[in-house]
Amino acid sequence: MTIAEATAVSTSVRRSGWIPSPAVEETSPEPPKISLPGLDDREERCWQAFLESSALLLETLDRQLVKMHNLTLFDFLVLRMLARANGSGSARMGDLAEALAVGPSRITQQIRRLESDGLVLRSRSTRDKRGVVATITRVGLARLQPATKTYAGHIRTHYLEQMSRQQMIAMGDSCRRINHPLNNSQIMDRYKPL
Repeated sequence: MTIAEATAVSTSVRRSGWIPSPAVEETSPEPPKISLPGLDDREERCWQAFLESSALLLETLDRQLVKMHNLTLFDFLVLRMLARANGSGSARMGDLAEALAVGPSRITQQIRRLESDGLVLRSRSTRDKRGVVATITRVGLARLQPATKTYAGHIRTHYLEQMSRQQMIAMGDSCRRINHPLNNSQIMDRYKPL
């Protein structure tokens, strides 16, 4: 290929928008749309809207909980789960990790941090000496109560009030249909022989 041919190819590629470059002229056409294989435009837009709304809602909840209560969304979810556990305020670390769909090391780090803030206590399981149990403290409950009001208020404002009652029920049904096979496949993956 000659220099002239390479230059012609390079110019046509830049003009097509395939290669992002500051050298691309302002008048070049938009870059090509990279669509998801097997999804039509409406399906892709639906998926993208779900991703964006989920990410924005979770980020908003996290930001407000940190701002008002110095708790991350994950802190809040762990504390809430402990507060609701068997009426005892305690749960095995492995059960917490499974319920929150995180690995054991992630829940261990989280519980250590909450313990250092005085919100949780860790202890050996009385039933199984190898297991570790996390228990929410009175301080943890005191922090959780006002945070629960903030959490519920933002769910109402940013999620529930954006839909009619019928849409909310349909959304819940759709989420359950999505979750069911995913939960089953995760359970099957856990018990697969190596």
